[in-house]
Amino acid sequence: MIIPKKSLGQNFLINAGILEKIVSAAELNRNDTVLEIGPGTGNLTKLLSEKAGQVIAIEKDRRLIENLKIKFPAVKIIEEDVLGFKPEEYDLKEEAYKIVANIPYYITSNLLRTIFEEWPVPKLIVLTVQKEVAKRIVAKPPDMNLLALSVQFYSEPKIIGYISKGSFRPMPKVDSAIIKLTPHNQPTSANPEMFFKLVKAGFSGKRKQLINNLVKNFGMIREDLLRIFEKMTMKQDVRAENLSLNQWIELSKLMEK
Repeated sequence: MIIPKKSLGQNFLINAGILEKIVSAAELNRNDTVLEIGPGTGNLTKLLSEKAGQVIAIEKDRRLIENLKIKFPAVKIIEEDVLGFKPEEYDLKEEAYKIVANIPYYITSNLLRTIFEEWPVPKLIVLTVQKEVAKRIVAKPPDMNLLALSVQFYSEPKIIGYISKGSFRPMPKVDSAIIKLTPHNQPTSANPEMFFKLVKAGFSGKRKQLINNLVKNFGMIREDLLRIFEKMTMKQDVRAENLSLNQWIELSKLMEK
């Protein structure tokens, strides 16, 4: 009997219907290679191995490794912290693998940043995350936020469904969601370095006008910004959360000129 470790964010998903829903969202077939993060006791691993051609599972908790290897001899079990994982060492190439996982929630932001900025682009990503985090990821104006822009810059997010806290053992304090991220076929046209520097400056002062944040934290001259805003037909008093992804992309391009 494995006692889940709170320090590792272990909440094992035990609801069979939800596990099936996650696998269904991943649209798996025998040609697919799946990377699973945090297999735990293997409830999701079992279904993934029945649907996909190959499963690679990364588990940080040494206590779980031997049992996983015994239960799933055909699955490649890797003992490692996923944030230090190097996909290229396991021949995972762009568009050649899918990520499907019930992840420890405390790594959500860091994991997504690592996947999008450092790993070969996966074909599809299906994760369980906190319900409120999922809602933030799919947000649109006037509720745009830094996390939403960070994910939507690279992919199209969609909430597949919600998961009650009772579907896990031990039971977490919050409800969860299944979120599906489909990476864009073509890279976003904006310069990523400029884009993220800009949005971080734009959201640096909560509830403040965008122009004031950019003058203070981006080193722009107000008069130059006003001309750019006018060109984009944006009001002078617009706030960061009111801009769409496409507006942020356009703004970053204009500020590079």
